[in-house]
Amino acid sequence: MEVPLKISREQTVHLCLDLQRLFAPGAPWATPWMTKVLPQAVNLCRAFKERNVFTRFIPPATPADMPGQWQLFYTKWRDLTLDRLDRRLLELMPELQDFSSTGIIHDKSVYSAFGDGRLHGILLERKVNGLVMSGAETDVCVLSTVLDAVDLGYRVILAEDALCSSSDRGHDALMTMYRERLSLQIEIASASQIIDVLR
Repeated sequence: MEVPLKISREQTVHLCLDLQRLFAPGAPWATPWMTKVLPQAVNLCRAFKERNVFTRFIPPATPADMPGQWQLFYTKWRDLTLDRLDRRLLELMPELQDFSSTGIIHDKSVYSAFGDGRLHGILLERKVNGLVMSGAETDVCVLSTVLDAVDLGYRVILAEDALCSSSDRGHDALMTMYRERLSLQIEIASASQIIDVLR
């Protein structure tokens, strides 16, 4: 997909997904190259000023607090439920703290930022119809959020150098899928290209 020619700042937000200590290198769900993409996410935050939305993935207190297969998931990751987890790991990365104070922090318990409907309502109230996305992980929470955003009719622009995964193969496969199967609904550009066309 060609680089988007125009991005309206008034109708677009930067949706920064799950760039938390929980996924930082050395953390339980480490995404090793988060530190490589974090500067690009910070540049997008700076460009969008107060129009940043930050999601945080928040585990349940116990596996029984989630439905169905989530219980199996958290039985495997029992030490990452809230009754055992070091809650400092839920915080956004330090580089994002200043921006989050003027943006929106949206906590979620599932992969998609749109999972419970709250974020969609907030964006509708603000007349947002476009999303520039950064964050983790390309093939999990970003994937789930992207597909929901497409279904909801948002313009989706992925900042390809501001996305990361713990799986290189998963990341590469999803970027290929976005380009080859969803190119009419998903645009892909670098963070610097996106910033250059903001108006």
